[in-house]
Amino acid sequence: MLPAMIEFLSQPWPWFVCGPLITLVMFLLIYFGKTFSASSSMRTICAACGASRMSDFFNFNWKDQLWNLLFLGGAIAGAFIATQFFPNAEPIAISEATVADLQALGVTQSGNEYLPASIFSWENLFTLRGFVFMVIGGFLVGFGTRYAAGCTSGHSISGLSNLQLPSLIATIGFFIGGLLMTWLILPYLIAL
Repeated sequence: MLPAMIEFLSQPWPWFVCGPLITLVMFLLIYFGKTFSASSSMRTICAACGASRMSDFFNFNWKDQLWNLLFLGGAIAGAFIATQFFPNAEPIAISEATVADLQALGVTQSGNEYLPASIFSWENLFTLRGFVFMVIGGFLVGFGTRYAAGCTSGHSISGLSNLQLPSLIATIGFFIGGLLMTWLILPYLIAL
């Protein structure tokens, strides 16, 4: 029984399991009047650490959002458990055409690791490419999350579940931005 369960847990779960689980979680959040957003966890951490002394944005009762911190802790613990105890030896499922395109751009580890070391490594942080990807990209993600009043999970999962028009607009924007980045901007950034 245990080996079968370990085998099941070490494989990606099918959509017909994950989809209903996400639906159940969203139903429970809506029922209890909560919203889901990973960026809310960061705001709660900052508020708990006293950031309200520097900005009114963090001046709220962060104790009401402790469940968000539990979610964040669970995500981190789950990722650690999954990688340490249920590793998947299979290569990352990327189409052959994408691997060939990335290799033509100089990204040789595609399909072997989620964050190719030729782009995402401490050594590359001090190169122009690494600075653009990690520092400028990180700033843009943080700025965009704040400007859009939420992240992709908050808008695309929680906001759409609540039938919020701003979340639909934001989600469309995420997809348009992703397509523009992938097809028009990323090749030039990788070539840096």
